[in-house]
Amino acid sequence: MEIVGELINASRQPIKEAIEAQDTDYIKKVAKDQEDHGANFIDVNAGVFADKESEYLKWLISNVQEVVSVPCCIDSPNPKAIEDTLETHKGIPLINSISLETERYDKLLPILSNSDYKVVALCISDKGMPDGVDEIMANADKLINGLTGANVPINHIYIDPLVKPISVKDSHGVEALDSIQRIMKEYPGVHTVWGNSNLSFGVPKRWILNQVLAVAAITRGLDAAILNPLDKRLIAFITAAETLAGKDECCMNYMKAYRKKKFEV
Repeated sequence: MEIVGELINASRQPIKEAIEAQDTDYIKKVAKDQEDHGANFIDVNAGVFADKESEYLKWLISNVQEVVSVPCCIDSPNPKAIEDTLETHKGIPLINSISLETERYDKLLPILSNSDYKVVALCISDKGMPDGVDEIMANADKLINGLTGANVPINHIYIDPLVKPISVKDSHGVEALDSIQRIMKEYPGVHTVWGNSNLSFGVPKRWILNQVLAVAAITRGLDAAILNPLDKRLIAFITAAETLAGKDECCMNYMKAYRKKKFEV
C-alpha cells in the first residue's frame, strides 16, 4: 500500500504554529519521520492561511524536499494555489485534488492534461457528496474518462470514493468497501485512496474503526491511504492485511517491517 503521510497539515495546531514561526527544523523533522516510517508521499497543506496559501505551500515543499527523497502530495481545494506551487516541486507530485465540481474541474484539468502529474480524484460533484455506491461509480467513471481523455495515464489516477462517517449512516462502511472493490475491478490500472479516519468521526476509540476499516479495505483492493505512518499499531494491521491478502511475496515486507520495528506495539 502507498501511504500519504498526513501530518504536515496546517489544520493541526503544531503545524500551523510552525508555519507562522517559519520553523524549518520542526517541519523537516515531521517530514523525515514520516518518510522513515514508510510514507511514499508527504502531504503538505496550508489551507487555513487563505491569503498566504501559495506562499506557505512553496515554503513547505522546499523544506520538505530538502530532507526526503519521496514526492509531496500538494493538498489544496484551490486550483490556483496548486498551480502556483508546481514549479517549486522537484519531480512528480501527487495533486490533491480534482473533482467534478465545475470550477475545480475546469481549472485543474488543463494543468493535468498531457502532464506526468499524479492526481487524487474525489467522487464529488456540484450536486454534493454521492449518495450510495452507484453514484460513487458514476462520478468515478466521469473522472477517469475525463482524465484519461486529457492524456493522464490511468496509473496516475487515485480515485477517492469519499469515506463518510458511519455515525451518520450505518451503511457508510459497506458503501466505502463496495465502492473500492468495484472501482478496482472495473478500471484496471487505476489506484484507490482515501482518508482512512473519516469513517470514525464522532465516535469514541476511533482507532478501532480506523484499523478494522483499513484491513477490510485492503482485502477489497485499496492500494493507497492518507494516514499517520507513525501510528505503529495501524501500520502493523496494514502490513499484516497485505500479507494475508497475498500482496507480500514470502512475507518479505512483513519480515522487513518486523526487523525495523515499524509495528512494535
